[in-house]
Amino acid sequence: MSVSVLVLNANFEPINVCDMRRALGMILTDKATLVLNGRGEIHTSRKTYPAPSVIRLQYMVHRPRIRIKLTRREIFRRDNHTCQYCGKNGGILTVDHVIPRHLGGQHVWTNVVTACSTCNHRKGGRTTEEADMRLLRQPKEPPSSASYVFGRHVKEFSEWQPFLEGW
Repeated sequence: MSVSVLVLNANFEPINVCDMRRALGMILTDKATLVLNGRGEIHTSRKTYPAPSVIRLQYMVHRPRIRIKLTRREIFRRDNHTCQYCGKNGGILTVDHVIPRHLGGQHVWTNVVTACSTCNHRKGGRTTEEADMRLLRQPKEPPSSASYVFGRHVKEFSEWQPFLEGW
């Protein structure tokens, strides 16, 4: 029962993803209501319950805006698994600091890019100007929109798409 369920705030803002067991528990304790049943039913010995795909909390939860954590996986996702120097997609990818750390570059969103191992080796510990290499796109922090934050689930759960747009 490890199927993901989208959790909406009382104002229909997407705030989290939980598993079906947790979602069903919130529905049964009247903490949430079923918005979309896209998965059929769950049968117990006494009752049958709809299997939730999207639930909505009964009360408003105030949360600060989500900021995407700077991780290797998120850098690759932001850059669409494409080398930012040569445009090669897939293969062995690495993380490159545009301004190398030993030259004062920091480990921040605006200084890290996805690079194939060939380009990363060619650039070495130099700046892009010194290595005579150009970036395809300037690195920036990814958006904290619901479409981006929960976007990795949309391929698997296409019924979530209408709930993610506009946030």
